[in-house]
Amino acid sequence: MPRIDIHAHTFPTEDFSHLKQKYGYGGWLLRKPRTDVRGREAVDLYYDSGKFFRTITSECWDPEVRIVDMDRNQVNLQVISPTPIQFYYSGKGVDVLEYHEKLNDETAEICRRHKDRFAGLAIVPMQDPSLAVQEMRRCYTDLGLVGMTIGSHVNDLNLDSVIFRPVFEEAERLGLPIFLHPWDMQSQERLSEYWLPWLVGMPTETCTAICSLIFGGVLELFPNLKICFAHGGGVFPYLIGRIEHGFDVRPDLCATKNKYNPKKYLKQLYTDSLVHGGFALDYLLHVIGEDNIMMGSDYPYPLGEHCPGKLISEWKLTQTTRDKLLYKNAVTFFGLGDKKLPVIDSVGETGVVQTD
Repeated sequence: MPRIDIHAHTFPTEDFSHLKQKYGYGGWLLRKPRTDVRGREAVDLYYDSGKFFRTITSECWDPEVRIVDMDRNQVNLQVISPTPIQFYYSGKGVDVLEYHEKLNDETAEICRRHKDRFAGLAIVPMQDPSLAVQEMRRCYTDLGLVGMTIGSHVNDLNLDSVIFRPVFEEAERLGLPIFLHPWDMQSQERLSEYWLPWLVGMPTETCTAICSLIFGGVLELFPNLKICFAHGGGVFPYLIGRIEHGFDVRPDLCATKNKYNPKKYLKQLYTDSLVHGGFALDYLLHVIGEDNIMMGSDYPYPLGEHCPGKLISEWKLTQTTRDKLLYKNAVTFFGLGDKKLPVIDSVGETGVVQTD
């Protein structure tokens, strides 16, 4: 059966190491190309402070390499989005807009060249909502991207801040889906070891973002806004009982901006399936529902599902549920009905499957 991976990251081909000098301030990643131990083209990424960030290899920027991996894993289509480190919310909006325009143009070109293998998400400078709206419109109208990706917060602001209302209002008006990804977890000193920013910080960041959108009234104000939360919604689904109880017993703290029970909004929440365990997936299905979960692997990074869709395919699910999670929900959420998904077997493409 078809598989659509909605959580797949990219990195640009262009070297942006000159941006610190160009814009006059830091925060930009530096690239040092090399060959890895398996002979693959690789790039070591560093903060401009000199601190090492991570190594990436050619599947991050080369669609032909990605397609080989997709065929091997029987993934028909990826919904691609820039790696979150590229949000650059700390930069000046006009500078980051210029950077994001180049990323979005590159994403659109990949999708144009491989229209039935990739669909793209825009990245926008949320620190300047007017510029974010401007770029959203360009990406949707001119580039044909099917949604956008945003971070779990913007500098010191949670997403319920009123300054972001124009972004959510425009996304709802356009019918533009949002893929929300946690980021910027390393500011917490106690999470500095053991990879805890990724293991613990990311799921907590996502839960904080969801609670802010609920308690802050954003989901009440924009009931048709479509937001999908990475990593199965983080810890939110597993804390919903505690969150609801807090709302009930301390409305003076939790209901200051929105008087409605948090569970009212569960049907407005979408998540990917990246929870790394069958019982966790069962509970996610119980809380979020089988119509609101989509396969997502976090390709090509190490915390992702290395065989995308394996958990969904092998866990004790009905065929109806399995089909929804593997591809049908993604077709609906991102409006992919015009895609002709290649049928993939062990030796390559053998035909197409129409998604509408």
